[in-house]
Amino acid sequence: MYAHTAEPPAGPLFGLLVADFSRVLAGPYATMLLADLGADVVKVEGPQGDETRTWMPPVRGDVSTYYLGVNRGKRSIALDLRDEADAVVARELAARADVLIENFKPGGLAKYGLDYEAVHRANPGSVYASISGFGAGEGAHVPGYDLMVQAISGLMSLTGDPDGPPYRAGISVFDVMAGNHAVIGILAALRHRDATGEGQHVEVNLLSSALTGLVNHSSAFAAGGVVPYRMGNAHPSVFPYEPLPTADADLIVAAANDGQFRRLCEVLDLPDVPADPRFARNADRTKHREELRPILVERLAKRGAADWFDALTAVGVPCGPINTIDGGFAMAERFGLDPIVEVGDGDRAVPTTRHPIRFSATPAGYRLPPPELDEHGAELRAWLTEAADG
Repeated sequence: MYAHTAEPPAGPLFGLLVADFSRVLAGPYATMLLADLGADVVKVEGPQGDETRTWMPPVRGDVSTYYLGVNRGKRSIALDLRDEADAVVARELAARADVLIENFKPGGLAKYGLDYEAVHRANPGSVYASISGFGAGEGAHVPGYDLMVQAISGLMSLTGDPDGPPYRAGISVFDVMAGNHAVIGILAALRHRDATGEGQHVEVNLLSSALTGLVNHSSAFAAGGVVPYRMGNAHPSVFPYEPLPTADADLIVAAANDGQFRRLCEVLDLPDVPADPRFARNADRTKHREELRPILVERLAKRGAADWFDALTAVGVPCGPINTIDGGFAMAERFGLDPIVEVGDGDRAVPTTRHPIRFSATPAGYRLPPPELDEHGAELRAWLTEAADG
């Protein structure tokens, strides 16, 4: 049963109730994706609200755009779990929810009767998802912030100029990755519940998400015993696969196979280069990259990045300009991806980024703007109290 809202959403997860006890980024990002797909997400916040409400600038009006970016589609109730009356309301929500997601320190909800074991006893069919920094074992006591994980995992050692300092990625990449992994785990566990009636505990941690997300670099170490280091924008195994200068700006050129390289050379009017033994295969080009790079750069200097982008993409050579964020949105508009949608009405309307997945029959929806703190507290308390009394 959808939890007493006037206009239930469409979407493949319609009818699913999600109790969201998470905050900051990984958990809220995951629950926003679920809300877009039709789930009824109840965002449980402490009396001071989610920390990201105060992470500013930038702002829209007087609200942090960080908070706005990951909290659409939800209803907010403020509960002080240290107060027993509020804890009772929280436990009732957990008892009714199909999914509970939390990112407290491992074990942090046990004192409120909201740990997995307690919730599972009251609601055996629920899927309980926990997101932590370093798991529930020996790393349970370590706070889990994305920047820490970028450092600890090795990502920062791979990011930056070869002779410069390590850098963090421009976004909290492992928070986002862990949020996506949490959604995958939740949906898989719901599939299991549909088949068996049994809920289960889904655990995701940022460090494990990071290590799998380092993909080829992780494999280089795990399978090859190689510790990779930063190469600036170069790729350790493919060339050309990096920014190259043109007449007016750098252009990413990613000719990752022999066919793409031949077509690149055709457009650049370098017909003899693919036949050169130094450049015939990817392994050859990677080995002789310092000899090949100036040959490509000399030809790319004859036209601007936008012209080369059109000419190269027309023949299937992957490339792209290095945009600022506004340019990225403009490119998405050019490709008909409609990257910005508006959620809410009137003064509450907020432009936001479109859900990344498209469905032919059950499209994502954008029903509720990011909620104000405890905006839906009265209706939710009344519903949960009625449920408990009934």
